[in-house]
Amino acid sequence: MPALKVSNLGKRYQVFGSPRARLRALLTGRQAANNHWALSEVSFELGKGQCLGVIGSNGAGKSTLLKLITGTVRPTTGSVARQGRLSAILELGAGFHPQFSGRDNLYFGGALIGIEREQMSRLVPSILDFAELGEAIDRPVKTYSSGMTVRLAFSLVTAVEPELLIIDEALAVGDQRFQKKCTDRIEAFRKAGCTILFCSHSQYHIRRLCDVALWLDHGRVRAFGGTEHVLSAYETHVRLLEAEAQGPPDAGGPVARPAAAGGRKAAIRALAIADLGDGDPPQLASKDLAVTVRAHVRGGERPNFAVMLEQARGVGITSVTTHYDGAEPRLVGDELWEATVTFHDLPVHSGDYVVSAYLFDSEGIVVYDEWYQHTVFRWVYPARSAGLVSLPHRWS
Repeated sequence: MPALKVSNLGKRYQVFGSPRARLRALLTGRQAANNHWALSEVSFELGKGQCLGVIGSNGAGKSTLLKLITGTVRPTTGSVARQGRLSAILELGAGFHPQFSGRDNLYFGGALIGIEREQMSRLVPSILDFAELGEAIDRPVKTYSSGMTVRLAFSLVTAVEPELLIIDEALAVGDQRFQKKCTDRIEAFRKAGCTILFCSHSQYHIRRLCDVALWLDHGRVRAFGGTEHVLSAYETHVRLLEAEAQGPPDAGGPVARPAAAGGRKAAIRALAIADLGDGDPPQLASKDLAVTVRAHVRGGERPNFAVMLEQARGVGITSVTTHYDGAEPRLVGDELWEATVTFHDLPVHSGDYVVSAYLFDSEGIVVYDEWYQHTVFRWVYPARSAGLVSLPHRWS
């Protein structure tokens, strides 16, 4: 039996032009609404231990799909069959009573997700240890910050290891250190054989965590299969839409984006590309592209870096990461780390290119900082050649 089987799932909403039109339809029984299908004809299966990433633009039907699977919304068509205990991380803290203390809300919220009082009493110490709320646990939840509320909610929802875990954009919980704890717990569930359905706009996390991916577009399945295959199709679709929105290439080039502001526990401090000359954009004088990324990390934990090279207003060319390549950043000062990557004999043809930099935790999962499309430069290839890159080849 599959851990999760979704068959021809669909959800239709009736959209009325005004409250008066809705009232008239109720009184007369006449159909006066437009039918909006938030989800239509969605089918897939997941085996035990598989992790599915759900992608798509806003309004594609991702959250509707998750609500149908969890049972909070009833389908118009189709069915959902699932095996084992289900835990869902959707709207964290939505079921808490603001007048109750955090401790009372554990019993209250636990009852809502099927944890009996006796079992909850045994779980409370581990939940409090994970949430790290201290004495605030006995204060009313209405006095909590939003970060404290979601910390308590995440700790509660994941207190019992599920067989099916559903996550909706919930990897940005609390501060960076707590994000890492949450991600580590989800990763532990995955390694233990838990089936995971993960909805996110972060394609990095989809690639890092998921075996298969589902692309939804206007409520319908555009692609389902291997993660890289689906993400590649989705990225191509997004770039085509961006190109249409930006207009023709002569409508203005890309603009270098400013560095992210400070205030993080871990943040990129500088990014430098060697041998950049003058001009707008500056031209790369060397045949080697040398990118130096420096980060200041409070706490001393060794970070991981990634550098991505893209064609300006075009397609991505390559991305490299220290954790995939087995490279280790150098400690060059008081909690100051440095990583340097060099693309020897840059094989791309003449054009404008853009560099992005990313900072991850020591395991390469939590994104601490990103400088997206930070530096734009122009590169002139020594020979006049058509195409995007010069590939190694041999004539015979």
